[in-house]
Amino acid sequence: MNHNGLLIIMTLFFCFTVTIADINAIHLARGTGEAEGINQKEMEVHFINVGQGDSTLVKTPNGKTMLIDGGPPSAGEKVVTYLKQQGVTSIDVLVATHPDIDHIGGLITVIKELNVKKIIDSGKIYYTDTYFEYLKQIKDKDIPVSIAKSRSVIEVDSAVSFQVLNTFHWVESNNQSSLVFSLDYKQMDFLLMADVEIKQEKKLIKTFNLQSEFLKVAHHGSVTSTSREFLEKVKPEKAILSYSKDNHYGHPDPTIIENLQQAGATIYSTAKAGDIVVTTNGYSYTIDVSGTKRLVYRSSS
Repeated sequence: MNHNGLLIIMTLFFCFTVTIADINAIHLARGTGEAEGINQKEMEVHFINVGQGDSTLVKTPNGKTMLIDGGPPSAGEKVVTYLKQQGVTSIDVLVATHPDIDHIGGLITVIKELNVKKIIDSGKIYYTDTYFEYLKQIKDKDIPVSIAKSRSVIEVDSAVSFQVLNTFHWVESNNQSSLVFSLDYKQMDFLLMADVEIKQEKKLIKTFNLQSEFLKVAHHGSVTSTSREFLEKVKPEKAILSYSKDNHYGHPDPTIIENLQQAGATIYSTAKAGDIVVTTNGYSYTIDVSGTKRLVYRSSS
C-alpha cells in the first residue's frame, strides 16, 4: 500500500472515531440538557429514611430549602445530620402536615438546632406532649407560622409550584386533616399525600388534575388510602413509601402494593432502600437509591 492510500485510511478512521465520540457525548448529555448547550438547574427531592414516619427535603432549582415533616422524635438527630450532610443549615419553609408523632416528633430537634425561617401548619390541634413541645419550640424561636389554605401556593421559589390541595377540617381526624401538596417543576410533578384517606382522595379527584410522575404514597401504604380509582387519575411512574421494617401496623398493606403494581408504578421504599433522592431538571430525572443512580430520559417536546 502506498503512502497516499495509508493516509486516506487513517483520515477515514479518525473521522469515524470522532463521529462515534460525538454520538456518545450526545446520548450521555440528553438527560442533562447539555446536548442543546443548556445549563439546566435541578431540583432535588429527598425522601429521608426516618423509620416509621415521614420526612421529605426539597432543594429547589434556585437554592431554597423546604422540609416536609420530620419523622418520629427518635429520628430528629438523623434528620438534622442528614440535612447538614446535604449542606442545609437553614430551612426556608418547614411544613408540618399534621400533628401525629411520626410526622412532627423529629421537627422538635430540627427547630432547636437549625435556622427555620417560616412554618406552614395544618392548624389541627392535638393534645399530646409532643405537639405542645413542638409549639413551645416555635414560640421560643419566634418563628412565623401560617395555617395552610386549600388551593394556596406556597411562595418559596419562582421556578417551582408548591400548592396546597388538602387542608384541615374541624370534623376530620389528624390523618384526614393532613396537608397534601403538589410540587411541580416544568414537566415533572410530585404528589405528596401525607396521611390522607380514601375520603380525601375522592375529593381531590373531583377538584384537581392529579396526574404526576411521582407519588408519595399516603399513610405509609395503609389500606385506608391509595385506592385504584385514585391511582387511575394519578397515573404515577414511581411510588415512594416511607415505613420501617417489621412495623406492627402491617404497613404497607399487600392490597396497596397490588394497586400500585396494577397502576404500572415502580415502587421504592425507605425500609428497603434507605434514603431515596430524586434529582430532576424538569424533563428527566435520576433516582439515587443506596448509591445507585438510574437515569430516565424524557424529551422536552
